[in-house]
Amino acid sequence: MTPRELVQKLGGGEAPVLLDVREPWEYERARIWGSQLVPLADLPERLHELDPEAETVVICHHGLRSAHATRFLDHSGFQSVYNLEGGLDAYAAVDDSVPRY
Repeated sequence: MTPRELVQKLGGGEAPVLLDVREPWEYERARIWGSQLVPLADLPERLHELDPEAETVVICHHGLRSAHATRFLDHSGFQSVYNLEGGLDAYAAVDDSVPRY
């Protein structure tokens, strides 16, 4: 999913699960409001906290960690999972409320 597509979704009242797989220090520095932090290393043991039927957008800094998480979730039976292309860095270019770091 592109950053612009996500902004449109969020602005249109749609509320996908925003799963942030970065580290806690990164999440504290910048995040999309409403996102849930589950660091990539913790994802396997915290999988039970997530709804496999919910539309889920996975977020990291540039898109690599979230791509790995998206594949893991797909293989774990999640129905509608999307990687945020370019990560939070690209998203910050279309949403001024999110600082770049």
